[in-house]
Amino acid sequence: MHTRDWLMDATEQLKAEGKYRQLQTMESSPSPIVTINGRHYLMAASNNYLSLAADERIKQAAIDAIKTYGVGSTGSRLTTGNTHHHIELEESIARFKGEEACLLFSSGYLANVGVISSLVGKEDCILSDELNHASIIDGCRLSKGKTMIYQHVNMKDLESKLKESQSYKRRFIVTDGVFSMDGNIAPLPNIVELAKKYDAFVIVDDAHATGVLGESGRGTCEYYGVNVDATIGTLSKAIGAEGGFVVGSHQLIDYLRNKARTFIFQTGLPPAVAFAANRAVKMMEQDPERRRRLYQLQKSLRKKLRNLDFHVLGEDTPIIPVLIGGAKEAVHFAEQLKEFGVFAPAIRPPTVPEGMSRIRLTVMASFTEEHIEMIVKAFEKARTVTTPK
Repeated sequence: MHTRDWLMDATEQLKAEGKYRQLQTMESSPSPIVTINGRHYLMAASNNYLSLAADERIKQAAIDAIKTYGVGSTGSRLTTGNTHHHIELEESIARFKGEEACLLFSSGYLANVGVISSLVGKEDCILSDELNHASIIDGCRLSKGKTMIYQHVNMKDLESKLKESQSYKRRFIVTDGVFSMDGNIAPLPNIVELAKKYDAFVIVDDAHATGVLGESGRGTCEYYGVNVDATIGTLSKAIGAEGGFVVGSHQLIDYLRNKARTFIFQTGLPPAVAFAANRAVKMMEQDPERRRRLYQLQKSLRKKLRNLDFHVLGEDTPIIPVLIGGAKEAVHFAEQLKEFGVFAPAIRPPTVPEGMSRIRLTVMASFTEEHIEMIVKAFEKARTVTTPK
């Protein structure tokens, strides 16, 4: 068979299974109402939780930095790509997170891959939640250690595997803080307790919790009042910019600065992005009302959908997955939502398990109650259209 033939067959198979994906072109700034392919929609799928990505003050910070430093950083942070904006952002994030030090990466994906693959050696073992993000999975695969998957947030299974892994030199428990497709929160107090009992190092990916959970928005650890060994995060969600980071002890950060390949060999963030992100972090600290409003909005939407007997997953987060079932059914439901003015794409395998396709709604702090009602009404109408007579 010719190469092009099998590629065509594989693509057609994706279409037949409802797993074929196409790009959607955004033609406006990330706000509640967006323009996509020439049409206006209520954006109900953005990770811009605190509505900072299009904030005028943050945009102006980026513009000011571009005027001084230009567009690109031109090299790795260890060669020509480091500026005082990068250093100041690391200091701000460390302070915000209540940790000793921080190291920036060019994306959250690179942070997870770099941290995990550089910490875990061939005599070590990783214990990873089965629903961890793809970047965690890839970090595990690239490490030289053994990876053991424990059942999702199942502490009995985690303890069983911790007992099983005692022959390894070191044990690393890795988990999302907030699971991006389910909207639930990892039971960190239980994980930390088990880590102490079995001498394990705890790494938390707090991408979807930073700026969202906890009294000050510091994330999952603050939400529960616990501490872990390393917290990984992103600047591209609640912070509204781009890039990733890890926070922890001075010793940890110094080690990663010298060992993490995705830091050493990756071009640094543009100075303008670092400066804008720093402004956003400070705004998060100074404006807790955004976070409080976000919490109330997600609580309202979650309740209204459950009252309509939709199968809503998750808790206390702006991620509100609505379970549909089959991939084709979820795609059709998402298409109907678009017809009623709401943009919320279907999430299908391999992102989620077979039979667990869903609409992944997200809430932004700039939503109004009218926006919430619009989503609810669109779901009601879409169900009427998609439900067999």
